[in-house]
Amino acid sequence: MDKKRIQAIIEEKGEWFTRASDAIWEYAEMRFEETRSADLLCDMLAEAGFAVKKGIGGLATAFVASYGSGAPVVAILGEYDALAGLAQERGVAQPKPPEAGGNGHGCGHNLLGVGALAAAVAVKEYLAETKIPGTVRYYGCPGEEGGSGKAFMAREGAFAGADIALTWHPMTHNTIFSMSTLANYQVAFKFHGKSSHAGTAPHLGRSALDAVELMNVGVNYLREHVVQEARIHYAVTNTGGVSPNVVQAEAEVLYLMRAPQVAQVQEIYERICKIAQGAALMTETECEVIFEKACSNYIPNEILGQVLLDNFRVIGAPTPDDAEMQFARKIQATLTEQDRRNDLQMAADFMGGAGTAMVRALSEKVVSDVILTCVHSSRLLTGSTDVGDVSWILPTAQLCVACQAFGTPGHSWQTVAQSATSLAHKGMLIAAKVMAGAAVDVLEQPALAAAAQEELRSSLGGKIYVCPIPATVAPKLAPQGKSVGG
Repeated sequence: MDKKRIQAIIEEKGEWFTRASDAIWEYAEMRFEETRSADLLCDMLAEAGFAVKKGIGGLATAFVASYGSGAPVVAILGEYDALAGLAQERGVAQPKPPEAGGNGHGCGHNLLGVGALAAAVAVKEYLAETKIPGTVRYYGCPGEEGGSGKAFMAREGAFAGADIALTWHPMTHNTIFSMSTLANYQVAFKFHGKSSHAGTAPHLGRSALDAVELMNVGVNYLREHVVQEARIHYAVTNTGGVSPNVVQAEAEVLYLMRAPQVAQVQEIYERICKIAQGAALMTETECEVIFEKACSNYIPNEILGQVLLDNFRVIGAPTPDDAEMQFARKIQATLTEQDRRNDLQMAADFMGGAGTAMVRALSEKVVSDVILTCVHSSRLLTGSTDVGDVSWILPTAQLCVACQAFGTPGHSWQTVAQSATSLAHKGMLIAAKVMAGAAVDVLEQPALAAAAQEELRSSLGGKIYVCPIPATVAPKLAPQGKSVGG
């Protein structure tokens, strides 16, 4: 089968895929609650001829859909969870939430999930027509945002038997995700004190809120004494109430700790736990530590990345029409110069500091229409992704496709507004074509999978994957109106 036939299959079914993406955009379901989104994707895969198994890895909204037999086994990863507090009307270039505090696809996972599905469907058609050995698996992966769903799935062995993994992400750039990311832990610290009348008997109370505040001060002092690449974020999720004349008996703070290696995150976590214990001692409160989730650093695979890049160059970057350019300009008018500079820096990082002229040219772009050179370097993307856990188990490569105006920050209302537009749909279908083409290359040339696996073994240097989430920790639903992203 010619690759043009694979591309044609995706185009022929383009409206089907677009409707599904927009439906998931409307559902905007939070981590581990993506019931309607997962059901829609499962129904589509069953209709396309896949065998679907739901509830894998101990997650109700996780699933795997398979077609074919024998090796190589190509895994294509999809996500479909949204973020809290980012509800936004589509195609509107100003903050306009349809409901206060609603959810929104501020990372474009509606596009990610369906684009990956479109690739899997095209590969299935290829296998059905050519009858060559090989298997394609679509993995429905819930709870990337603040849940590390893939890490839970990896802990339960969900990715066993696959040979390689491919995925993508909607962004402002056209490139291969060639940088490592930070590992992270997400941990809640809940303090229990004693309430009392703050006016008449404050000496009888023990303030849990004081403990939270003291802990946060202590952690802020810690920042000077951790590895340079580390990131420590927190959100006070419970202040104990709204009455200042009451000594607050309960308070809680949620921490997200990041560092290049899991061992470094573990060290930071242990030190933060000591600070929490100190805050409890100072306030005579009790501290309860609740480990919520974790993910490993991402290990990019150069061989698979090159396969994706070769296919991307054949397909080409999205080309916006006049209406799409007009809307992108409206979005850009809402962005700051810092937003644009940050996006330029990301482009420079993707290129390993090379390609200065290409990066400089991006500064004038409304929508990026160039494919950045893939350069594998020691530079870090200081965010996190649970794709990292898959990359420790299988050779993994990720594609980035421009689905938004240049400069658009992630996890923003601007991203939500653009994630159900025609430009985003174009990017999604291009991503599907690129991943399908790369999957076919691996199916036709099994030596590529073997070489990618050897590269992974070399990158690991004898290390083996150990899930950073303790066996006793269960997936945690996001509190209403609260979310921590990747």
